Amino acid sequence: MAIGFDKGFELHAQGMQLRSQRAEVIAGNIANADTPNYKAKGMDFNKAMQQANLQQQMGMSRTNSKHFDVRTELNNNVDFRVPDQPDTGDGNTVDVQVERNLYLENSLEYQAGLQFLNGKIKALQKVISGGR
Repeated sequence: MAIGFDKGFELHAQGMQLRSQRAEVIAGNIANADTPNYKAKGMDFNKAMQQANLQQQMGMSRTNSKHFDVRTELNNNVDFRVPDQPDTGDGNTVDVQVERNLYLENSLEYQAGLQFLNGKIKALQKVISGGR
């Protein structure tokens, strides 16, 4: 009996990829904190995961290398963030403290996801090796 690793890990792998993309968005905000008229961007992780789960259930996949991969090409729920602070005069909406906190939170969630995947892999290894 074959074990379908792709089905067992696909959603978790997509979650890790989305966390990585979210880290890039946040890092971009931090890097542009002093850029005049830069508008902070944000990514709704829960909405992106729901979209990824829906696409997985619908069985959407790339059948040709020239096709766009709809799992990564659809907006990825990255949009401009509504600023929490008033305009400082230069049109920039990045709040560095908020971005740092979001980056730290995302990093912790990414690490938790890695630990979860590591636990699943160790459990599978134990099953395969007969509990040794």
